[in-house]
Amino acid sequence: MRNEMKIDALGEHRFLVRTRQDDDVVEVLVRASPAAVARFIDNEADEIRVIEATFAYLLTRQRADDLPPQLDLDEVLAAYADLEDDVRRRLQGAT
Repeated sequence: MRNEMKIDALGEHRFLVRTRQDDDVVEVLVRASPAAVARFIDNEADEIRVIEATFAYLLTRQRADDLPPQLDLDEVLAAYADLEDDVRRRLQGAT
């Protein structure tokens, strides 16, 4: 079952991601430095797509309610060797 998510841009490269896990709404604050986002796209206008693809990647590996309440995209990139390739594939498939 695909997790639906809502992503709100909070400014200063911060995003609030909301998704459902069973009957609960899970919220995760994600920080995405311009340098981390630039690894995937050329303009910041598509930052939300990067966050969405990254979060989708994470949800294939663990439950939303097991994620920490705050994530930093730089740290997620460092933790998962295949994240960058997976997110690129997701972004290409979404265009």
